[in-house]
Amino acid sequence: MQQKQDNIVSKKPLVNRQIIMSYPTALLLLLIIIVLAFVLGTRAYKIPLFGNETTNDDFSSLSEMYTTLSSMYDGEVDKDKLIDGAKHGMVDALGDPHTMYLNAQESSDFNDDLNGQFEGIGAELGKVDGILTILGVLNDSPAKQTGIQVKDMILQVNDEDTAGLTVGQAVKKIRGTKDTTVKLTILRDGQTQEVTVVRGVITSPSVSSELLENGKIGYFRVSRFGEDTPAVARAEAIKLKEQGVSNIILDLRGNSGGYVSAAQELAGLWLKGKVVATERRGGIVQRTFTTGQDAPLAGMKTVVLVDGASASASEIVAAALSEYGVAKLVGTKTYGKGTMQVPEALRDGGTLKITVAKWYTQKGLNVDKKGLKPDVIIEPGQDELTTGLDAQKTAAIQELNK
Repeated sequence: MQQKQDNIVSKKPLVNRQIIMSYPTALLLLLIIIVLAFVLGTRAYKIPLFGNETTNDDFSSLSEMYTTLSSMYDGEVDKDKLIDGAKHGMVDALGDPHTMYLNAQESSDFNDDLNGQFEGIGAELGKVDGILTILGVLNDSPAKQTGIQVKDMILQVNDEDTAGLTVGQAVKKIRGTKDTTVKLTILRDGQTQEVTVVRGVITSPSVSSELLENGKIGYFRVSRFGEDTPAVARAEAIKLKEQGVSNIILDLRGNSGGYVSAAQELAGLWLKGKVVATERRGGIVQRTFTTGQDAPLAGMKTVVLVDGASASASEIVAAALSEYGVAKLVGTKTYGKGTMQVPEALRDGGTLKITVAKWYTQKGLNVDKKGLKPDVIIEPGQDELTTGLDAQKTAAIQELNK
């Protein structure tokens, strides 16, 4: 938990003067304006970052703060770190856990995540009501094996408070070389506890499959919606069909999303020429996502496994298959992320991931902060970590055998 600190401030002004813009200050202000101009000028969606009432005084206040820090702070002022902090702070002030600024290193880590291989604990982090929170946990990851759960709040990393950290900064502290450890203080259901996680190499294949029930059921797991997911998923679907399966389990548990186009293609394995989602801004449809005509799994009895970490693109697929009557949902209520983000590459190597719209199902449902309620609610077994039994997967098999 965050410790209270005494703020010692001189009651008498040290200097009473006008703020004169020095060269470093002018450079800082110029850099900030360049960043803003770049974002405003290259966005595919033209959304003003500030209202029409923004004046030069709004920007000069940033310069004033920098000048004051430079002249009065008892220590070294790192201009680059201040600029990086200003960018993070500007985005964090929106209060949207899905809009974020990633510096060059954080951007590289984000791309590694989407490509499916990195070293760490295998959990996705975000800010919920300003608190660092677990948004997703990869199966077979160190985080999963340690018992870390979705919605766990991380109060400390190695005894350091997380209250002042950005998501990217927290990720950097939690990640690390395999076989090293990281201590997390988490808050769950009002109780705090400490867990020590041994980091590992996290390899998350986007799609995997296997045969169940003597080849009668094809188990189809999609762990993320990356660039490779559509091609790999189609190949796996065709392989299952050629193996003669008549029923399918699509496992989207722990899948926090990815590219909407990948979700569109995955739904297209079951649906021919159907609208799976629309993108809307201010209630006006901007884009419609429709499947193609080649659906190798069309007509197969299907169950979709979901849980509290199934979000965004996972919810698009689950909702589409459910609304068209193609599949039943089994598990627990999904996360509830009904917004869409666009990653904008910045000149400094960073990325600005911006919420630009909401997505709706073909029946007009937006799941944001509500999630999808399964047809069959099955809580995970309490002893799964020790026994290896999967209550939700068992329930899906039973549903298909009815």
